[in-house]
Amino acid sequence: MTESATSPREKGLALARRRITGTLVLADGTVFEGLGLGATGSAVGEVCFNTAMTGYQEILTDPSYAAQIICFTFPHIGNVGTNPEDIETVTPAARGMIVKAPITDPSNYRNAQHLDIWLKRYGIVALSGIDTRRLTSLIREKGMPNAVIAHDPTGTFDLDALKKEAAAWPGLEGMDLAKDVTARQQWTLDETRWQWNKGYEPLKEPRFNVVVIDYGVKRNILRSLASIGARVTVVPADTTYDAIEQLNPDGVVLSNGPGDPAATGVYAGPVIKKLVDSGKPVFGICLGHQMLALALGATTKKMRQGHHGANHPVKDLATGKIEIVSMNHGFTVDTANLPKGVKVTHVSLFDGTNCGLELEDRPVFSVQYHPEASPGPHDSQYLFDRFAKAMEENR
Repeated sequence: MTESATSPREKGLALARRRITGTLVLADGTVFEGLGLGATGSAVGEVCFNTAMTGYQEILTDPSYAAQIICFTFPHIGNVGTNPEDIETVTPAARGMIVKAPITDPSNYRNAQHLDIWLKRYGIVALSGIDTRRLTSLIREKGMPNAVIAHDPTGTFDLDALKKEAAAWPGLEGMDLAKDVTARQQWTLDETRWQWNKGYEPLKEPRFNVVVIDYGVKRNILRSLASIGARVTVVPADTTYDAIEQLNPDGVVLSNGPGDPAATGVYAGPVIKKLVDSGKPVFGICLGHQMLALALGATTKKMRQGHHGANHPVKDLATGKIEIVSMNHGFTVDTANLPKGVKVTHVSLFDGTNCGLELEDRPVFSVQYHPEASPGPHDSQYLFDRFAKAMEENR
């Protein structure tokens, strides 16, 4: 005896089918189905997972996530809503967002807008209701896949076409994405780090003049520099050495950013090398760290799963201390061929990859992680004080 088409089971299956309004299709044909959120349409990119439990708005607005689809391993994303203060750039570059649980109504006194509405506003396609643990395990075993994320309220998807689109996308290796997220003109920022019940306050008495080369800079890096007394001038990624010198900086920061450092390093490397040779203090962060290594003669390579999260243990080789840091990168410096005079300062305790460098004879250093946090722990904010000391001593 068979069930009729109107049986409770069939009705339940039909209801479940109607609820499938979002999908993630990997380049190998693997399909994840769930509920579409945010913007409708589709987007292609590289899928990575992020283990942070808070700070999803800062993560989604981090320019380093250009061309990436972010899978959050923490299931409850969106429960504090969004607000105009917790952003790292005004134009988010992430291609998509994946979460386990449906986004609940926000419950936080700082909330200004539901995350789903915020995603729609910025054109970010999102997906909930899939097995994020399975997706994360897949990335750990096989690496970060290329994929298409799609949202259609009707639940109509051409899976074969989406698979072909994902398979045809070239991937991040060889991509210069800094040019897509960098500032189009020079600008300044004078607000300091956020304080409880005060927000962002203006810098009152500048001590230093700092130039930040914007490869995809996060706002909290600029705020952290202002908090050590730096008047910050942000310049585009392709700014020449002469143009930087005309600003007469006490120090230069090489910012974070997306894409393949070797691709951006084609035009950024010679400028960085001249800055190093000038004797001015130079501080590299994330992509800036990788491109400093390239400018000094080292090489970088693609990682299988990358480091994305706010709970990564890093060892300071000089002090032996362990810092818990925020990370977001898919490439790493290959320490097998570091040139003479370049010293390794920090290493990841997850996989032993390089997390810090310094020159032995000049005030130049860099880290692979994010000392400004946002989101993440504050263990590494001392690095901004170290940069301030280097500028003070170099005068």
